[in-house]
Order: sequence, then C-alpha cells, then structure tokens
Amino acid sequence: MGWPQRLAALLLVLFLGQCLWVISRQQLSTDDYRFARCGREMWESPSPLAGYFTSCGNLHGDGTFGYRVAGLPLTTQRLVLLAIDKLRSPENRLYASGTLNGSTWEARHELSSVKFLLHLPFVFFAIWLGGGLWWVARRLFGNEGGFIALSLYCFSPEIIRYSVAPNNDVLAMWGLYGLVYTAIGVAHAMQGPKHKWKPRIALLIVALGLTAAAHLLAAMVGFVAAVILMMYLAERRRSYVLQTLVFCALGALVVLFAFYGFRLPAFSYVFTGGSARFWFSLDAAKTFFSDPVNAALSVTLAVAAVLYLGVRRCRYFGNTSPLLVAIALFPLVTTQTVSRPWLWALPFLFTFLGGIFADILETRYRKLFLTLAGLILVTQAALCITVLNSIARQS
Repeated sequence: MGWPQRLAALLLVLFLGQCLWVISRQQLSTDDYRFARCGREMWESPSPLAGYFTSCGNLHGDGTFGYRVAGLPLTTQRLVLLAIDKLRSPENRLYASGTLNGSTWEARHELSSVKFLLHLPFVFFAIWLGGGLWWVARRLFGNEGGFIALSLYCFSPEIIRYSVAPNNDVLAMWGLYGLVYTAIGVAHAMQGPKHKWKPRIALLIVALGLTAAAHLLAAMVGFVAAVILMMYLAERRRSYVLQTLVFCALGALVVLFAFYGFRLPAFSYVFTGGSARFWFSLDAAKTFFSDPVNAALSVTLAVAAVLYLGVRRCRYFGNTSPLLVAIALFPLVTTQTVSRPWLWALPFLFTFLGGIFADILETRYRKLFLTLAGLILVTQAALCITVLNSIARQS
C-alpha cells in the first residue's frame, strides 16, 4: 500500500470510529426489533401464511435487502450457539430441544451484543461505499480529488446517521452508486474486445439486482442513468447497449427473486406494492442545505457551482455525470414509502465536489483553493464531531 491507500484507510478508520462511538451510546429501538424479527424470519422460518413471505408481510415498502442484512448476523450467531451446544454431552446441553427456546425473536435474551450485530453490517456497507467513492474519484481526478470527496463523505453527519441504524436507504445509496459507475465501466469496456465485457456485465447484473432488493425506485433511477450514460459513451457500439441492459434487467429480476426465497406469491408484491411511486419536491434538499451542520458542505457546493459555470476546464464528463445524477435524485420524493432519495444523491455530490476542486487545484490559484479546501474539511469534521452525541440520541 502506498501513501494514498494508507491515507484513505485512515479516513475510513476515523469514519468507523465515529460510527462505533454512536452505536455504543444508542438504545435498541422499535425499528431495530422489527428489522431483527423480520430479517431472521427471512433466513430461518418464513411465515406459513398463504401468500406472505414473513409475518411482517411480503415487502416492507422499500425492499428486503436491509432486513436480510440485519437478520443474518443474528441467525448466524444462533446457528453457532446450536452447533457449539451439540458438541456438549446430552446431559450438559443448554438447548435440549435443538432450538433456542421458542419463536424466532423470543430467543433474543440468549443472543449477545444484539445492538452491534444489528448495526455494524450497515456501517460496513457504508465503509464499502466510502472505499468505492475514493477509488472512483481518484481514478477520475487524482489523489487530491479522491481525498476531498472521501473526507466530505467520512465527516458527513447524515451519512453517519443512516449508517448506524438498520435501513434500506444506505444500501440503496451503496447499490445506486455502484450501479451507475459499473454501467460506465461496461460502456468503456465495449470499446475493447468482447471477451472483456462479460465480467463487467455480470457485475452490472448483480449491482442492479441488489439495488432493486434495497429499493425499487433506486434501481429504476440507476437503470435510466445507465441507459443514458452508456448510450453516450458506447459510440460505435451503441447497438449493443439496449441488448446488454435488457439482459441485465432479466438477470436482476432473478437476483431480486432470490431475495424472496424464489416464492412467487411474495415476489409478485414487488410489482403491486407501490414502492417505486414518486413525485417531486425540494423540501428535503432545502432542509439538508439549510441545516447549520451542513454549512461547510453548502459553501463548498456554492463555490463548486460558480467554478463549474465559470471555468471551462471544469465542464467535462467526469464532473457532469455525477452532478446530473445528484440533481435528478435530490427532488425525488416517494409517495408510498418513507425513503430518502436525497441521501442517495450525496456520494454523487461528493464526487462532483472532489472533481471541481481537483481541477481548480491544477491552475495558478492552487494555493488559494488548497487553503479553502483545507478550511472546509476541518470545519466539516469539527461540525460532524460536535453532533455525534445528538445523532446517538436520535437514532
């Protein structure tokens, strides 16, 4: 590992430390119990009720991915406890019946560290996204752009807030970012020999399927973005784009079907549940950017917008594509479920900001903007750290 990788790892360790601090001060909530119960039922014992996948219903409005992520560590711990118990002699076994005393969630008192088992998987997905964000921004804009984007991500109070609690939004954010940039990678691969297409197309299928499992609307937005970006980039291979995306959509349906245990009655609710219904409103964006905690980010965006409009070298595909995706996501509002598309927009926004500052740092104004970037990042980190306690109380 070179110094760029070590510095990126340090930032992600700081992000993990903030999340662990918040989790250690949280109390288990009703949402935690719901995610744990429904998630464990998906892995262990789907409801025998006809037409339903679990006792919670077929679909929890926004997808099954978050429930499976929340339930998997608890189910794994349960199976480990049972396996260890079977190694004991019959007279010394704690679970003589071979189960953890009762129904799926009634055995919660026999599982340890439930809070961390529930919350840490979502933190790890957020860290995974942070690593992907740094890799994309560094490839596009160099080390400076990558570090600016990752620093804004790691010290974003809203990213931390939704990374330390079970939810589908952080998984949709992770999936959508990967989906868009995987589609760009497939389009670039189409300029080369066909044998190099298959691995990236397979990755695109998985990305689309996992995003749909987290939130159907996120997958639809990502699919539309993939069509537009791939048609733009593929050039002489555009005739292959729609064929590839149709194949990817069919493969993603299989992945989504697997999340329902290949149970057709439950899977049919994907098409009738209304989770992808949406409208437009700027209220969420106004609330986000007017929050004093996000003041440094708001200033950064204002400076970047002026530079993007006023400096020709800042207006190119690498900066424009994440900006357009963020602009498309911020005004979206789901009408059937409580979801946060504005949160999905943040990694794209951080990528755009990293690109703009990386470009301007290559001009004669480097010292001025390097100082400005440093002040912004220090301010953002300070603001983030000061609100960690309130995040713990609210989540």
